[in-house]
Amino acid sequence: MQISIHRQFLKYTFPTVLAMLVNGLYQVVDGIFIGRYVGADGLAGINIAWPVIGTILAIGMMIGVGTGALISIRQGQKDAMGAKQVLATGFMLLVILAPIVAGCLYWLSDDFIFWQGAQQRIFELAQQYLHVLIGACIFTLGSISIPFLLRNDNSPNFATCLMVIGALLNIAFDYVFIAILEWELTGAAIATGLAQMFVTIMGVSYFFSHRATLRLGKSGFRPKLYLVPKIAFIGFASFFMYAYGAIMIAVHNGLFAYYGDQVIIGAYAILGYIVTVYYLIAEGIANGMQPLASYYYGANHQVNVKKLLKMAVMSTVGIGLTFMCLLNLFPNIFVSVFNHSDQQLIESATTGIHLHLFALAFDGFLVVAAAYYQAIGKGAKAMFVTIGNILIQLPFLYLMPKLIGLKGIWLAYPMSNVVLSVFVVAMLIKDIRRYPNQQPTRSLA
Repeated sequence: MQISIHRQFLKYTFPTVLAMLVNGLYQVVDGIFIGRYVGADGLAGINIAWPVIGTILAIGMMIGVGTGALISIRQGQKDAMGAKQVLATGFMLLVILAPIVAGCLYWLSDDFIFWQGAQQRIFELAQQYLHVLIGACIFTLGSISIPFLLRNDNSPNFATCLMVIGALLNIAFDYVFIAILEWELTGAAIATGLAQMFVTIMGVSYFFSHRATLRLGKSGFRPKLYLVPKIAFIGFASFFMYAYGAIMIAVHNGLFAYYGDQVIIGAYAILGYIVTVYYLIAEGIANGMQPLASYYYGANHQVNVKKLLKMAVMSTVGIGLTFMCLLNLFPNIFVSVFNHSDQQLIESATTGIHLHLFALAFDGFLVVAAAYYQAIGKGAKAMFVTIGNILIQLPFLYLMPKLIGLKGIWLAYPMSNVVLSVFVVAMLIKDIRRYPNQQPTRSLA
């Protein structure tokens, strides 16, 4: 029995979007508790710490996306043993990289905080958050990468349930450690680390159980070093996407500290949490598309790959436009979720919504475009999408504050997204025109 490509798209993207939104609660719930119980300084502190945490997440994304895409390609080629070898290699990378990443970031973390203009109280709060989560690096890596592997093992619902439970644990721990015990950002980091530990342990256990399609055992756990460059190459665009985000947050923090003050960094943190909701929807759609696109590309069913891309782009851009309208119509409602008493913080965040988020839908489009190129194994083009945003945005960030001050910092990000989207649309149209228009003879059941 064949399943229509539209039903397959919904089957994979809906639980993936839900999973990504639930996973985003780790960040958003931290922000809500910190904004309400610690205030603007706490929001600024966690935003200063975020570039370091973003680096860990970037590495986890690289392993998860690269391993997952390569697994699906092997499955599309009917190579079950090859798919298991890819999975085992992905797990090996997580174990090897965790202590290396943690050691390097711990050594450099204070410098990263200082470079972003943090002082006194905010410097101390950022340290609180970083020192805990760097120590829990293996669980941070696992919690971001393993859900990708679960979805590529045809278990998107289990991945979603696992992340829902992890998010609920995070909320409960946040309440205990921040609201009751008043451990500030140390409490937020412990809450996140414990929830991520649960997701990682349960996710790894799945692949050694009878429920897994790609079941691993002691005898069959055979990582292959020659697969490491392939995993890294396919997943490199995801690494750069998160690394790009970390770099841009750090640059914005430094500029806001130089041209404004610490309160504006707190306002920028609120915008980051608000954007996270849409960004995770876009990423969920993109990641839900990925296993199907990889399978059909491996099976040489390019017409279905084309349909999947179209559905993903239309969904992401449509949701982005809706989100932009709601943000501009009701900015105070969104901001007050994080803080309703600091008027300077509220005014700065509202200004940021109007200036910084006017091209939000383009950001979602770029996420889908990068994921599409990863899914079909074209890592170089996926990297172009991500690196291109950095290369375009940096000149805007350098020039516009000099010309119009703080407004220039807010506007640099959306303007660079618009410019890059023009190039990416042209590249996609050129590639898609090469696909045949005939209907596929078989479908993924």
